[in-house]
Amino acid sequence: MSSHPLIATEYLRRHPGAAAHVLDGLPAAELDACLDSLPGRELAHVLEYMSPAAASRIFAALDAPACRDLLEYASSKVAIALLSNLDAQARTSLLDSLNPAMRDEFIRLLAYPTGTAGRLMDSFVLGFRPELSVAECLDRLRESGIRSARSLYVVSEDNRLLGRISMQDLALAERDERIRDLMQPAQGRVGALDGREEVVEVLDRFRLDSVPVVDENDRLVGVVRHDSLLQAVEHVASADLQKMVGVSADERALSPISFSIRRRLPWLHINLLTAFLAAAVVGMFESLIGQFTALAVLLPVVAGQSGNAGSQSLAVTIRGLALKEVGIREWRRLLSKELMVGAANGVALAITCGVGVLIWSDSIGLALVIGVAMIMSMIAAGIAGALVPIGLTRLGQDPATASSIILTTVTDVTGFLSFLGTASLLAFML
Repeated sequence: MSSHPLIATEYLRRHPGAAAHVLDGLPAAELDACLDSLPGRELAHVLEYMSPAAASRIFAALDAPACRDLLEYASSKVAIALLSNLDAQARTSLLDSLNPAMRDEFIRLLAYPTGTAGRLMDSFVLGFRPELSVAECLDRLRESGIRSARSLYVVSEDNRLLGRISMQDLALAERDERIRDLMQPAQGRVGALDGREEVVEVLDRFRLDSVPVVDENDRLVGVVRHDSLLQAVEHVASADLQKMVGVSADERALSPISFSIRRRLPWLHINLLTAFLAAAVVGMFESLIGQFTALAVLLPVVAGQSGNAGSQSLAVTIRGLALKEVGIREWRRLLSKELMVGAANGVALAITCGVGVLIWSDSIGLALVIGVAMIMSMIAAGIAGALVPIGLTRLGQDPATASSIILTTVTDVTGFLSFLGTASLLAFML
């Protein structure tokens, strides 16, 4: 990056994404020298293209005056993220050095819990009165310096949310046309204390480019813009993946070791208990396995296939619930469909597996046992994959919460029981 101030400023303004990549890759010594010549307005815009960790690294390399300058121009979302990563003493010292209005605004936003709409929102949002003309609205918009907004919000005199206007409609309207004639109902809004899940749900339901945030009196206090919406969607999706295997949604790749242990260990103990349950089923047939050792060799095949089939059914069901494609009232249709799919897959796998076992063992009885067990376990897996998330939803729980642990227990127990139970009944053919 050029050391000439004017060239550096122009580069930051025109290529913020590329500038973010360059700054993130600079060694500490070169970064300190480079930051001395970068203006706060452009640098604040560049930090929006960085990960929180990288942005905090840049922020920590700035001196106190540069930090104040950057916070003045940064979006509230970026500013709060940077302030949150400071220790309490440094954060208090920096806040005290800001002008009172900005300091009070940051303190108010920092009071919102992490992961809520209040933390995700941009508090710098303009509210337009319905009696304004298009020309007056455009003039005010130009003066504000806002560049990333795709929708504008119409508010009453006491700042209550009335409606929204798309930038495209505003740009194509006649200059003397009134805002009230252009605005659409403000469908979809969240409270400042609502979590990411509620924000994503509103986004999905109304297909919005931004979500307005209101207080308890329906007054507009901020807006969750497009980039924050995408981050919220990614966070919710990744959190669901973690919760499905009993990992806390709060855990990160570099979370403290003690935090990860506390969050994971309870679910591992639960999983251990369920494993003992599956082991107890196998123990019921200990003498049979001792008599026919081939059963022990083939036991993981049945359990593994039913586990995979159950996971497929589980993933489809959870996705359907998340996207509102199905609800708990459709459980009969969903169950019927998964039962038929499990039966069809079970028959196909039973034939394939039976032929393979017959060639391997030269035992018609053993091939018949694993074929029957495969059909039964695949049907049970499909039923469990559909009913586990439906049941959790019916109980008011998150269907992603440790659902795979529950499913694994069901598929292991039914797989072992169907295989060894069938073998016990057909022992005379083995």
